[in-house]
Amino acid sequence: MTARILVVDDIPANVKLLEVRLLAEYFEVLTAFNGPDAIAACEDGKVDVVLLDVMMPGMDGFEVCRRLKADPATAHIPVVMVTALDHVTDRVRGLDVGADDFLTKPVNDLQLITRVKSLVRLKVLTDELRLRASTTHSIGMDELLARSDLVRGELPKVLLIDEQTSSAAHICALLDGAADVQLAADPQSGLFNAAEGAYECIIVSSGFSAFDPLRLCSQLRSLDRTRSLPIVLLVNKEEDDLTVRGLELGINDYLVRPLDRQELIARLRTQVRRKRYNDELRQSVSQTIEMAVTDGLTGLHNRRYLDSHLPRLVERAAARRRPLSLMITDLDRFKRINDTFGHDGGDEVLREFARRVKKSVRGIDLACRFGGEEFVIVMPDTEGALAEIVAERIRSEIARTPFKVGGTEQGVSVTVSVGVSALVMEGDTVAGLMKRADLALYDAKTRGRNRVVARAA
Repeated sequence: MTARILVVDDIPANVKLLEVRLLAEYFEVLTAFNGPDAIAACEDGKVDVVLLDVMMPGMDGFEVCRRLKADPATAHIPVVMVTALDHVTDRVRGLDVGADDFLTKPVNDLQLITRVKSLVRLKVLTDELRLRASTTHSIGMDELLARSDLVRGELPKVLLIDEQTSSAAHICALLDGAADVQLAADPQSGLFNAAEGAYECIIVSSGFSAFDPLRLCSQLRSLDRTRSLPIVLLVNKEEDDLTVRGLELGINDYLVRPLDRQELIARLRTQVRRKRYNDELRQSVSQTIEMAVTDGLTGLHNRRYLDSHLPRLVERAAARRRPLSLMITDLDRFKRINDTFGHDGGDEVLREFARRVKKSVRGIDLACRFGGEEFVIVMPDTEGALAEIVAERIRSEIARTPFKVGGTEQGVSVTVSVGVSALVMEGDTVAGLMKRADLALYDAKTRGRNRVVARAA
């Protein structure tokens, strides 16, 4: 998992210790030795997680975190407070100023790495939503995370899954007045309730007598309806291995018994704030794209969206030195379909082609109707060789299964030609990437159609 981690501490030895641990996991590490430098590094927009020491001269970590979370440009960056302070009041203070987590020195290696990986996953999701919101020029999106009303007003609806009556009663009492808590005593009924209810956080107790709590967390992560729900795991002091495995599976946070009311509420508030922020991003992006940048016939993004979003994807890939590939597809002899079945028949083919394309690519890929019977698919984090494999899969699927057009029983045979290009790190451009794919498509057409051709730089 590649990400940029900013380590902030006024003691060089502490910085070096964390740097060595993170480099061993192939993270890219940035360093800062005071608060102003840390804020400046975050403002550059290339930081994925901040590990922030609290006890620094001048501007302490609490103030640094407060300023980062108050600035719309940096409010979405996860911050982990790292300190020798071990009082609940200190942890709560950190969470209240916006910190996403709190680690106590000396830092446990496994907890450090799994914590960072968990927050990087959340950051990747938020980055994608922010990027798409920015592309569609949604008004006010940058201010969302800094808004205080994201955690005020209506109480968050929380599902507690705990089979122990006394434990469940204690947790409900701690959250009284801070959340609308509903209880599920059985893990399977809890999974069903989570999928059917409009919850903002799931709290899972580790104390099941005959069921693995991590299996429940895994099931919650595998369902579409609960995949993005925050999960908080409640564990005992001796369950370090369970905690680490839970973070690797994708839980968002954990608490160790005995529970403190203030810390429980503060951590719940952090999860609810992030969920509401991402929910509003999704809603705004969905509405704006649907109105402005969606192709009305196929439901894919249109060329307008591609022209706006592709430069951002290329810029991000180049800045992070991550691969990116692109393919242009063109339906072979499409004019014959229009001449034989009319434009209504041609539209049926285009809609079905778009449906098959969407089934063949990932959620992070960008599929667009470029114009007429041409489509463009952008694949972030994908090497050229893998993009060729995906392109061949699409070509094969189109050729193998006839298209139902105008009520035809046998269906109509349709083929597609595909040109593939990959981003070159040194000095490549959007125009160059598109031109190479277009030339590759031309080669596929001239060499007999119904084939995939990749074009090198």
